[in-house]
Amino acid sequence: MSEKPRGVLPPGGAPLAPRMVRRVSLVCFLAWVFSVFDHTLFGTLLPQIAADFGWSATESTAVATWVTAGTFVVSLAVGPMLDRFGRKPALMITTAGAALTSGLSSLAGGKLSIILVRSFSGLGYSEEVVNSVYLNEVYGRNGKRGFMYSFVQSGWPVGALLGALLTALLLPSIGWRGVFLFATFPALVIVLLAWRLPESPVFVNLRHLRRLRAAGRDEEAAEVAAAAGIEDERGGSLRELFAPGLRRHTLSLSAAWLLNWMAIQVFSVLGTTVLVEAKGVSFDSALVVLILANAAGFGGYLFHGYLGDRIGRRRTIILGWSIGSAAMTAMLLGPADAPFVIGMYALGLFFLTGPYAALLFYMGESFPAHLRGIGPNTAHIMGPIGAILGSAVLSLLVSAGVSMTVAALCAGSLGLAGSAVAMLGTRRVDQSDAGSPADHTPSVRTTV
Repeated sequence: MSEKPRGVLPPGGAPLAPRMVRRVSLVCFLAWVFSVFDHTLFGTLLPQIAADFGWSATESTAVATWVTAGTFVVSLAVGPMLDRFGRKPALMITTAGAALTSGLSSLAGGKLSIILVRSFSGLGYSEEVVNSVYLNEVYGRNGKRGFMYSFVQSGWPVGALLGALLTALLLPSIGWRGVFLFATFPALVIVLLAWRLPESPVFVNLRHLRRLRAAGRDEEAAEVAAAAGIEDERGGSLRELFAPGLRRHTLSLSAAWLLNWMAIQVFSVLGTTVLVEAKGVSFDSALVVLILANAAGFGGYLFHGYLGDRIGRRRTIILGWSIGSAAMTAMLLGPADAPFVIGMYALGLFFLTGPYAALLFYMGESFPAHLRGIGPNTAHIMGPIGAILGSAVLSLLVSAGVSMTVAALCAGSLGLAGSAVAMLGTRRVDQSDAGSPADHTPSVRTTV
């Protein structure tokens, strides 16, 4: 298709200037840092909350499980929000959701209120989907766009470490309610910064096309569609995601998220438990390992973002998770020697979490523009389900008398390996075309 003159594009429909691209990237990074800050704060403060309300360990676990289920439900709204209202409004809403969740958490009065309030952390959890869609459309054809995005995605370990550090500093003086309240204000500042950002050029063109079609100006709409490289401007629907052309990709990507989050739950969220009970590592040493692992995770994001630009994001994800599964298996089955355990565990987390820098950006490339919100979000919301499943499988196996080593191997290492296999069913994307500011309906092949 030959490209029409750029003059037919609406104001704001052309690629953004480099300075604005950098500003968008910075705000998205900060939004993700403080969304992660809020998202991880609950787990960090749960022992304090439980002690304050007099909950048993069983009650705390039940509350955490219901919160995760609520997170899943709230996350469902983010995909349609992206496709209907736009990328910039979605960024503001998800970040404001994280701020609101933190603020209301400081006022919680018991189990029900905690579950209801923390369920809205699903907005903050889904902020990374907004980043992946928004930045995919802002970066355009930049050959280093995956590496650029990896800096934004690295906000996860930064936010997690910031949350742990500020909790350690503030908890003794202001208590868990004060820590939640403190977390509200930085997120509100990010909302104000996001308000001054432009909408992505792709969504500007999509919105303009929809208005032209609604007004019956089909000839003008055809010219805009040709200039913008948009083949379909309709609002996305679940039916399209599971139509023959996308069904296999959607199901495979969703399975990859579910299985991989089983591994994240076992090796990251419950990492101290696994290290202590499976390998005999002391609790204090396990905490140090987790801190070092977050630092390794930061490097993992940058490495996989860079590699994805060079050999392809889909291939990078498959290789990374395969190596991660092998490293975690070696850690579990190998000698209980501290340097070996720590080395294999750090290596495993490097290849478990690092590929997400490639995965999030790949998801934005792998769906057509009009499905770029609901498509990635449909897969993304399987994360909390995988987390619940990972905890359940681990608990059931241990309760049945299976050793923690075997239980972690089944729920974690096999889940990680399964996520790599599931990615084989996803689409191959021609990355030279997928990032074009004029063509965000990527050329895709459905062969493995």
